[in-house]
Amino acid sequence: MDTAYLLIGGNIGNREEYLQQARTLINELAGEVRKTSSIYETAAWGMTDQNAFLNQVLEIATPYNAHHLMDRLLLIEEKMGRKRSIKFGPRTIDIDILLFGNEVHNTSHTRIPHPELPNRRFALIPLAELAGDLEHPVLHKSINELLDACPDQLAVNKI
Repeated sequence: MDTAYLLIGGNIGNREEYLQQARTLINELAGEVRKTSSIYETAAWGMTDQNAFLNQVLEIATPYNAHHLMDRLLLIEEKMGRKRSIKFGPRTIDIDILLFGNEVHNTSHTRIPHPELPNRRFALIPLAELAGDLEHPVLHKSINELLDACPDQLAVNKI
């Protein structure tokens, strides 16, 4: 079993219900959810003229390799009604792999660690809550150190 850290989030409909549904489906189809961060509300990033997002980080134990895990997460997004019509647009659910053990993947299908992780407080804050001392496998800095240096100034509020 490998340990992966996932960021789940959405800004359409009953956001908390969608997060709960995502946690359930991830546990059933992708790996055992071992830890969950608090839920955080954040203004939209990238395309700012939309509803605020709820985000949460999950630590999972998965029997799948990174590529297969990504396939399973995309299937979960599809089951939950995710439509990929507008980049950074509104969505029922978004599931990103932030980290997968110490592995590094850089393909068109799977990019791990998530390339924008050091630049996104809405991902770093809940990740630091679960694993602040964990070292980024490329930057060789802890998640807490990345959070301290993060240029993103969007407010991230625990709910």
